[in-house]
Amino acid sequence: MRGSHASCARLTDETRSRLFREVVMPHLDDAFVFARWLTGNPTDAEDVVQDACLRALNGIERYSGGNARAWLFSIVRNTTFTWLAHNRPKTLVLTDDLEGAARDAPTVSESPTPEAEMIAQADEALLHTAIAALPAPFREALVMREFNGLSYREIASIVDIPVGTVMSRLARARALLIERIGKEMS
Repeated sequence: MRGSHASCARLTDETRSRLFREVVMPHLDDAFVFARWLTGNPTDAEDVVQDACLRALNGIERYSGGNARAWLFSIVRNTTFTWLAHNRPKTLVLTDDLEGAARDAPTVSESPTPEAEMIAQADEALLHTAIAALPAPFREALVMREFNGLSYREIASIVDIPVGTVMSRLARARALLIERIGKEMS
């Protein structure tokens, strides 16, 4: 049924609301985390996700089924770049809320000792700082792949680039992270 929305007559408000709840709402938290990585702080990410939700609701008739998460991420990505173009200089896309980014990232504690937890937090902060310092195209691909678990093909579709370019950006992002973290730890 979803695949035929674009060819159907205009959807009722009730149907649009139901589709929005089914398609967008389950992925809202991931969309916020993604927007926060792209904008650099939670307040801006909230604005972006709110705008993206309005766009998704207005365009729900164009959702043709398939991966709802990738569809929403595409909207969030486009909304983010539009928002950034209007609200920030193009060169400024670094995070200023590393503690907030660290809170949303999954954490792994190998040992319950306070010392081990402190080391893990320091390592996590170093990683988040290194990710935040990546050029936007590399950071974007890395976050979509590693934090959101999107496939190369899904990322390519969202960003509208070839799969090979996604692979290249991920390889370059990982190399830059290794280089930066290596310098910080030496």
